[in-house]
Amino acid sequence: MPETTLPSTTTINHARIILAAARGAMADLRTIYTPLTWTVGWLGRVIMQVIFFALIGTLLDDRDAIIYLFIGQTVMATVTECFMAIPSTTWERRAGTLALLTAAPGPLWPVFVGRSLQWLPSGIATGSIVLLAIGPLFGLTWSPGAALLVVPLLAVVAVTMYAVALTLAAFVLRGPRWRNVTSNVSVLGVMLLSGATVPPSTWPVWLETVGQSLPVTHALHAIRIVQNQGPSAEILPLLGTTLLLGLIWYVLAILAFTHFGETGRRQGSIDYAE
Repeated sequence: MPETTLPSTTTINHARIILAAARGAMADLRTIYTPLTWTVGWLGRVIMQVIFFALIGTLLDDRDAIIYLFIGQTVMATVTECFMAIPSTTWERRAGTLALLTAAPGPLWPVFVGRSLQWLPSGIATGSIVLLAIGPLFGLTWSPGAALLVVPLLAVVAVTMYAVALTLAAFVLRGPRWRNVTSNVSVLGVMLLSGATVPPSTWPVWLETVGQSLPVTHALHAIRIVQNQGPSAEILPLLGTTLLLGLIWYVLAILAFTHFGETGRRQGSIDYAE
């Protein structure tokens, strides 16, 4: 009989912790939004923001610019929600539970990976609705195959950029008062360097290289190809690069949370301070 490889007990325990934390995350989402406030408050705001940028292309009388800006800003809306994980990670410190989590014998990172997962489904839903429902009003045409790929592609954006957000959040835990500044500045940096507003080649080589380290840069390019050409094998290398970069960022996030926890236990430096 061939041997069957089973997940280790540690891996199973980490998965259970992530799922338990995710249940708390979804409870947070239900507290933050009702269906009405999400639709009118959040989604309505995103639609207005995307239209604002698309109108720049209208003023230029350039259809390509309209589509470029519309897609870029819609994908950035998904990224923006993922980056809400930066301030929401510090909620544990404000609630006074961070010290208890640090004192616990297990690692911190599974808790924090699950604790802000609520932003991912919200971000995917936001981007999908805007691209598929509002996009055609601005000339974005989607073949049936392309339309079916939009949601999975936005899911790839959300999952991989969530890793970037977690990495930043691990550092912000040391200075929670910087949570909103870090989130906002990071979103602006991603918007400028990922190709959401201008092509990455616009920037000097070193800044373009920074942009290429972001998973969304490659996923956004894939979404543009799908919108223009429909499903294409051309997007496969881009998705591979996106997922690889996302994995690297998750490793960085795990290392950052682990270092934070070990330092806090050793120095006794984690308190309830904002």
